[in-house]
Amino acid sequence: MAKTDDAFSHSEYWDEHFSKTDGEAPTHEWLCSYGDLEGFFQKVLFEGPGCRPDDNPLILHLGSGDSVIPAELDSRGYSRQLCVDFSPKAIEIMTERYKSRPGIKWEQMDVRDMAGIADKSVGVAFDKSTLDAMIHGNPWSPPRDVRENTGRYLREVHRVLEDGGVFLCVTFRQRHFMTPLLNPDGLWDLDFEVLGGKVGSFDYYGWVLRKASCQK
Repeated sequence: MAKTDDAFSHSEYWDEHFSKTDGEAPTHEWLCSYGDLEGFFQKVLFEGPGCRPDDNPLILHLGSGDSVIPAELDSRGYSRQLCVDFSPKAIEIMTERYKSRPGIKWEQMDVRDMAGIADKSVGVAFDKSTLDAMIHGNPWSPPRDVRENTGRYLREVHRVLEDGGVFLCVTFRQRHFMTPLLNPDGLWDLDFEVLGGKVGSFDYYGWVLRKASCQK
């Protein structure tokens, strides 16, 4: 499939991408690695109320691809993780790769329609550039399909997340572009920090979303 401005939003692109995976190594750890995010995880996950390993939250990885982050979290005591991706190839590869880790499950699923996940069943939802892959076109005035897709996605995450749960979203897109897409319906209380990029690269950003205390 030829790469176009919106190619990342199609499963065919990712099937082709993941078909190039080699053994235990990911084809591409999208945006940043576990090591890059460890400080962020320390604050909002490892030390977060209800999010610590002893709290045993269900962690939902959204558009998980072939990232090693679920395995890294499993090694740190998170024994309930569900990884979803709309690429059948990614699910096939990762199910086989981590069959020795029973605490991680892999399911083919479109994050815009997660009918297989019950309401308020997830303690932590995690997105590393999955939302980015839905965005194309003019960042100041996103096309209609971008607004529709991101809106469906955010509402689904809100539905499956526990009232006291947390949605962690890591993105390379700047705050002024992301805020309108993250919270068009006023469903979330938003927190934000600059995580910083590697030398010579752009910054990336960590969002912490919780269900709004006074929803519209």
